[in-house]
Amino acid sequence: MKQIKILGSIALLSLLFCETVMAQVGKPYIHDPSTIMECDGKYYTFGTGRGGLISEDGWVWNGGGVRPGGGAAPDAMKIGDRYLVVYGATGGGLGGGHNGRILTMWNKTLDPNSPDFEYSEPIEVVRSEGMEDCDAIDPGLLLDPTTGRLWCSYGTYFGFIRLIELDPKTGKRVEGNEQIDIAIDCEATTMMYRNGWYYLLGTHGTCCDGANSTYNIVVGRSKEVTGPYVDNMGREMLKGGGKMVIAAGGRVTGPGHFGLINIDEGVQKMSCHFEADLDRSGRSVLGIRPLLWKNDWPVAGDPFKEGTYEIESERRGYALELVVDFVRMPRGTHRFWEDADKPVEPIPSQTLEDVIDTWPKGDIGVRIGDYMFRPHQRWTITAVPEAGGYLGGPYYKIVIEGTERALAATADAEVIAVPEFTGADEQLWRIEQLIDGTYRIMPKVVPNSDKKLALVSTGDSTPTLAEFDFNSDNSKWNFRDH
Repeated sequence: MKQIKILGSIALLSLLFCETVMAQVGKPYIHDPSTIMECDGKYYTFGTGRGGLISEDGWVWNGGGVRPGGGAAPDAMKIGDRYLVVYGATGGGLGGGHNGRILTMWNKTLDPNSPDFEYSEPIEVVRSEGMEDCDAIDPGLLLDPTTGRLWCSYGTYFGFIRLIELDPKTGKRVEGNEQIDIAIDCEATTMMYRNGWYYLLGTHGTCCDGANSTYNIVVGRSKEVTGPYVDNMGREMLKGGGKMVIAAGGRVTGPGHFGLINIDEGVQKMSCHFEADLDRSGRSVLGIRPLLWKNDWPVAGDPFKEGTYEIESERRGYALELVVDFVRMPRGTHRFWEDADKPVEPIPSQTLEDVIDTWPKGDIGVRIGDYMFRPHQRWTITAVPEAGGYLGGPYYKIVIEGTERALAATADAEVIAVPEFTGADEQLWRIEQLIDGTYRIMPKVVPNSDKKLALVSTGDSTPTLAEFDFNSDNSKWNFRDH
């Protein structure tokens, strides 16, 4: 019976991968997710209500997170060796009323099975008394990396978005601190800092209407944490401004509740919920996307799309290819110095059948060369559902189009193309979009090594595995769909 269940799960995952997966897999059902946190090798996020999600790998999510207090729209972050959780106890306008309280609490761990798992008593940091100028709900946290000060934004459409300062040691509100109005016409705000700018991200549009929800995430920025926050056109968020970060698309709609995830230098991701995943009965689900930066503005990237590509090195623009003999194509009948009065006849593209018998039968080396849309340069990339994944994506296999000849890592930290894909860990690849729009390609494992290495170009024609360096084009790749 257990085997049948496993096979059924794999079949379900395979069905989800028939098209590009726009949200996470497993049972990623959540609304108003907090920023994703890592604790003892697992990932956690909390949502409206008492529960939350846990993931072993960042790709397959299921229930199990525990957060007392109920309420709505929590946020969370690790400060020192503890986790601070903030949430709205009531409020929300309309059916929720405008009376609200925002509370904070601490825990040493997020693992509900740990003997150290125990939340502190909640501390109220702000409240609203039924007035529509601001609802005490939807808190978001920022620990300012330049000053160490802790800030909390909160509020809904029914009034202002406000900012208060908290004590990062206690989670209490700083004594004497006065709230500051920083935006209108949004809710579920949070903040981040980058390159001298503070960014305020808010959720715009209508909530809680399933496939008809118009939620989207917008952003403004300021040189001061207290504002004023303005968008790319100079419109203040206090006057309804905001530049789009992510909207509906790909059969998921209503993105809201931005969360920033720093993976590596040059590798950032964002979390959100989608109000409705049309492939999952219109349920609200967790989404994780690459976060890109364009002209110092954040914008969501797209999930990697399966397909057949040229894998192009950013170093010079050459293509990843098999080390095989070059098989010439017919030049055609026309020479450039002849009159152009002969009939025009297309020359067929070179096919796999034209060349495969000239290739070695065993392992084949890999190099980088001029792209000429030849069979030894065309790679088909597909997800491997049963292999699990990493934060925000599944593992992929990379094979020569029309074959099972697979790209693989070797124990010498090199790359080769083996005759057949077997599902071995060294044949599985992690593909992540970087903040500049290029990609990082990493093997799941390098045999006999615990190092996390990436595919790099050490020369114009020499690919290998080495430490990822965002500041070097050697580490960056593009996927061209010719």
